Amino acid sequence: MDKIGMIGGGSWGTALAILLSKKGYNVDLWLRNQKQIDEIRLTRENVKYLPGVIIPTNVNVTNDLEKTISNKDVIVISVPSHGVREVLTEGKKYIKPNQLIVNVAKGIENESLMTVSQIVKEVLPENKYAMLSGPSHAEEVARDLPTTVVVASSDRQVAEYTQDTFMAPKFRVYTNPDVIGVELGGALKNVIALGAGISDGLGYGDNTKAALMTRGSIEMARLGVKMGGNYETFAGLAGIGDLIVTCTSMHSRNRRAGILIGQGETLENAISKVGMVVEGIRTTKSAYELSQKYEVVMPITQEIYQVLYSAKDVKNSVVNLMLRDRKHEMEDISQNLDINW
Repeated sequence: MDKIGMIGGGSWGTALAILLSKKGYNVDLWLRNQKQIDEIRLTRENVKYLPGVIIPTNVNVTNDLEKTISNKDVIVISVPSHGVREVLTEGKKYIKPNQLIVNVAKGIENESLMTVSQIVKEVLPENKYAMLSGPSHAEEVARDLPTTVVVASSDRQVAEYTQDTFMAPKFRVYTNPDVIGVELGGALKNVIALGAGISDGLGYGDNTKAALMTRGSIEMARLGVKMGGNYETFAGLAGIGDLIVTCTSMHSRNRRAGILIGQGETLENAISKVGMVVEGIRTTKSAYELSQKYEVVMPITQEIYQVLYSAKDVKNSVVNLMLRDRKHEMEDISQNLDINW
């Protein structure tokens, strides 16, 4: 079988390594922390991120990046998005042009405003690339609960090869050629999930969260189309699918951080209490700056940015959203609708 190197041993990287190992693949799983590596080797459990889940013996845990990368057919990138450039640059000397890069991180780089595919193309211009995304909490995938995701690549053969690699009886994989749309869906839904969490933290109800999710999906699609994505992608697994699961589940770090902020915690305290990377916080900054760059109206994103980065009172943000000028809903929902009243 193909050899797979998994760079990043957080909850998602560990869950995918378990998934692939159960299919018979031998997986090298790379982590930086030697103490965590020793613990996993001893207990066969990633106690910090996936307590109670046994890691099969054909998952080899290591901090040797060269070993993880060398002689592999597939290299999976599962570090937080802000660490992708660093780890690819560090590992570039070991990566060959015939190795497939599969990214599972969801975010947008703050400094460059690049998606991960754009970073990979800049650092590894000769390598094929695919992106795996969709509604997929690691805690459920690791426990073999039914999950459906999407893989995007500009090359159909690469997409289908990746689909076959990850497809399992309880892990269904669809394909999509819209790389930028799938990437932006996975990244931007974290921003809206922060907002949904803030709403919960404030004590607002289901009506409020439903409105945030629905109007948030419109914002995601607006920016996605402006940046070259397909509108329809945001109605699929990487868009509305991932948005639903991230805004409604307590597995979601973004929602949990939002709840704490809504309850009055500082941003720093919220991050500390969640105890893991909250991708939506960095992505909010990138999304806000992209909305300015592309002149896209994103009121929810703008208010969340003001709350996170300008210490704006969250209740004032809600008032601002509710008192915006009246609009016709269908002008946002349909791209080709000729409204004639």
